[in-house]
Amino acid sequence: MNKSFFWKKEKNQDEYIWRYEKNPIIDLSKVDYWHVFNSAIVFENGIYHCLFRVETKDGCPRLVLGKSLDGLNFEFGEPVEFRNSDGSLFEYSYAYDPRLVKVEGRIFAIFCADTFGGPSIYIAETKDYVNYTVLPCGFLPYNRNGVLIPEKINGKYFMLNRPCSLGHTESGEIFISESEDLIHWGNHKLLMKKFEEKYKNFWERIKIGAGPAPIKTKEGWLLIYHGVQGTCNGWTYSIGVALLDLKDPTKLIAKGSRYLMTPETIYEKTGFCANVLFPCTALSDDEGHITIYYGAADTVVALAFTQVDELVDYIKKNNCV
Repeated sequence: MNKSFFWKKEKNQDEYIWRYEKNPIIDLSKVDYWHVFNSAIVFENGIYHCLFRVETKDGCPRLVLGKSLDGLNFEFGEPVEFRNSDGSLFEYSYAYDPRLVKVEGRIFAIFCADTFGGPSIYIAETKDYVNYTVLPCGFLPYNRNGVLIPEKINGKYFMLNRPCSLGHTESGEIFISESEDLIHWGNHKLLMKKFEEKYKNFWERIKIGAGPAPIKTKEGWLLIYHGVQGTCNGWTYSIGVALLDLKDPTKLIAKGSRYLMTPETIYEKTGFCANVLFPCTALSDDEGHITIYYGAADTVVALAFTQVDELVDYIKKNNCV
């Protein structure tokens, strides 16, 4: 049984973050899906438990169970049958972009779904990574990119989220909300702005959104997120990093003015939606290793590796807060 998740340090590597040389990790010719990308993964007791975002060949986004022993080769299971607290089937038009987060021993899937005419953030609890019970929805549409801080602070849960306009969002910034019961959310605050001309951070000019659950470090909560630039050839999604205050995550204490990683490879620059990097999972350990699972071009899943100290150093050298 693997005691640690898959992480690899490439030889002669001086970058802050580096790609797995065998990306992408899922061969679409061997699965009965159109695309498999922005997916949630946790590593527990030697097993990788997954919620895959797939698009079936009718084009509908769905969430599918998955499992792996090495973090590279995955078995796909059935589509998730989310249940309401009374046992009835949770009905929705589509679901996508999940995150899996542990908070004080409880396991939650946070995902976007449409149940009443627009996408919003939903939370479902599981004890076995197979059966999921959906909590009453605490956010109005239109809201996306929800992710929990993986720790209660002063007795409260904190959720990063991005209120947005109708349809394919033309703008958006990261907000943070708090709750005592995961159902009633309030005290909403703007946490992080997108482009500010004085910082010349044009790479995130259109919008930003939270990625995986923030990682706790001695310097603060390490947030990996995506930022979007507009070009004459469409949008480009890149990856950035920031730090939130440990005791008060509503406070942004540092943020890189430059992107950390941007589409460069063929599988990132071509696909169903070209030039997209979308991180949903960041596995970390006590040694500071980080393995990022990210969606590439809204088509495949890819891996990147880094270390906590590398990212903190990157933020400090390029801080614009």
